[in-house]
Amino acid sequence: MREGRLLPGARLPTVRDLAGRLGVCPATVASAYRSLGGRGVVLAAGRRGTRVAGTPALRTRIEAPVPEGVRDLASGNPDPALLPALGPALRRIDAAHHLYGQPNPVPELLTLVARELAADGIPTDSLAVVSGALDGIERVLEVHLRPGDRIAVEDPGFTSVLDLCAAKGLVPVPVELDDEGPLPDSLADALAAGAEALVLTPRAQNPTGAALSAGRVKALRSVLRSAPRVLVIEDDHAGAVAGAPARTLCDARRERWAVVRSVAKALGPDLRLGFLCGDAETLGRVEGRQRMGLRWVSYLLQRTVLALLTDAGARRAVRRAARCYAERREALLRALASRGVGASGRSGMNVWVPVPEEGTVAQRLLAQGFAVTPGERFRIRSAPAIRITTSALGPGDADRVADAVASTLGGGAPAQVA
Repeated sequence: MREGRLLPGARLPTVRDLAGRLGVCPATVASAYRSLGGRGVVLAAGRRGTRVAGTPALRTRIEAPVPEGVRDLASGNPDPALLPALGPALRRIDAAHHLYGQPNPVPELLTLVARELAADGIPTDSLAVVSGALDGIERVLEVHLRPGDRIAVEDPGFTSVLDLCAAKGLVPVPVELDDEGPLPDSLADALAAGAEALVLTPRAQNPTGAALSAGRVKALRSVLRSAPRVLVIEDDHAGAVAGAPARTLCDARRERWAVVRSVAKALGPDLRLGFLCGDAETLGRVEGRQRMGLRWVSYLLQRTVLALLTDAGARRAVRRAARCYAERREALLRALASRGVGASGRSGMNVWVPVPEEGTVAQRLLAQGFAVTPGERFRIRSAPAIRITTSALGPGDADRVADAVASTLGGGAPAQVA
């Protein structure tokens, strides 16, 4: 497989056939196949046999650095200037050592977060602390799904979720979306195709900026009522700086569900902390797995986040960041629209621009001094596009970026910038 002689989709010999060829015990071959399946390299499909996974998880993608002198509109980072200062919070925290066997997590932090989640209509009877949004998603998936299971994902969707599916040997079933979130008919098709779980982003969807509307929530809940055992996972990665109200498909009547909310975009990516709530069985399994490995999320991190969330100055900084991100995103959307370039970005820190050919457009923009992200890594079946991160755009930047995009797409003469 590493050498490319067995390609994705290739069917492997049966256990007995391969054992006979190699002159080994069938149990040895079965064990090897299980090991490969656990790593997401092959998919076992019962009587249909074992095949090489569509995207074998044999390599880690390394992002190319942005060249010197090029404006970074690709990385997806928040603006460091809009993050609350960590120094005052670090000076305030109790830096006492936390030892094995001591209570976890910090109760005051859970109380505060539970109150905020409940205000958004999210049940908080079961609440845990995890090491960021993706950690929470992975932990929920691993306690419910196995290699070969089908999982409904947004298309286009977050690259790390797609990579996680590949690593775990899950089969992604694409769900189309628009500015208001996943399309109900497309979700119904995914469920009919056998999807046992759904991962979606309720707001600040990466890469399109979609955000669930009240009407879309109602329609999607109607679809999900016919599939009560389907696991629903919501990735509220942007939280307080998403630029859209929190809405959820989950409630206490759903059998299997989880909502994870991260502090990375609002307080800083290095604060690897998220809050996971869900049904009692799911949260119980997740916490059990945590105790077997990670044990707990650092008390120093928890105390730092608590200090930030309870500091008036830090909370003002988060509110200001939410306003600035919305203004910057909307400025680019207006600038693109004025030049005849269609784009979406209802919330979050990114704008999604449909293009005829991603690689060529990205290279031409790079030559003009702007690094953007080709949409291929986000897509399964959806049309080509590029992602432009707007979080760090300054005054006048929206017009300059829009000029570059319009000229690259042949949208006419660039508008004059004062």
